[in-house]
Amino acid sequence: MKTELKSLHEKKAFICDMDGVIYHGNRLLPGVPEFTDWLKQSGKDFLFLTNSSERAPRELAQKLRRMGLDISEEHFYTSALATAAFLASQCPGGSVYVIGEPGLVNALYDAGLSMNDYNPDYVVFGETRSLSYEKIERAAELVLKGAKLIGTNSDITSPGERGIIPACRALIAPIELATNRNAYFIGKPNPLIMRHALKTLGCHHAEAAIIGDRMDTDIIAGIESELDTVLVLSGVTSLDTLNNFPYRPNYILNGVGDIPKDEVEIG
Repeated sequence: MKTELKSLHEKKAFICDMDGVIYHGNRLLPGVPEFTDWLKQSGKDFLFLTNSSERAPRELAQKLRRMGLDISEEHFYTSALATAAFLASQCPGGSVYVIGEPGLVNALYDAGLSMNDYNPDYVVFGETRSLSYEKIERAAELVLKGAKLIGTNSDITSPGERGIIPACRALIAPIELATNRNAYFIGKPNPLIMRHALKTLGCHHAEAAIIGDRMDTDIIAGIESELDTVLVLSGVTSLDTLNNFPYRPNYILNGVGDIPKDEVEIG
């Protein structure tokens, strides 16, 4: 299957996922340097929009720098920042019980929210490698007492260096099941984070494309926000699993290294 990319090249701006698109864990994916060079040389506006809440934009920029890519931190926006902005608008000066990494905790602090493990307004859950039964138990108690349950993103899995690993929605599930409460998820495909991305890029949806490896977050976010969509097969989606979804991306590519090319062949 051959795909021409002329129309894609005419886009003014690109919104790009990171996990499964730019890297797996600490391993840079093939073709990424060529893709980022093309973005810069073509004068494209771009934003790396990640559902991961673990790292701040500065840390993401440093991570890519260690991999040999020089991308300044204003080109990054995370589900942690989107979550903090949402909660600050809903409950200014409110309090939260947080299960997550420093990128999430610091974003909430910076948005004027305080930490509270007694009677918080919200229980906020993001990806973490230090999840314990005690934290799940406490979160469930607080939700049953009236705290609202917020998830930074709805990803069930994420690509890691050794394969697929559980992500936010899988990890928050015990709290949802124990409390009979559904979490509200802020990251892609929530329109909140997509509107912020377009506002940051200063462009109309018709001028932008979104690149991602997930049909259930990246691609549906693009479809619902009326962006052209680019699915890359370098993450969690394969040509076989693509058929499980009732919608299709505008482009299917092996990876972002295909984007600078005039024409690519898949399969």
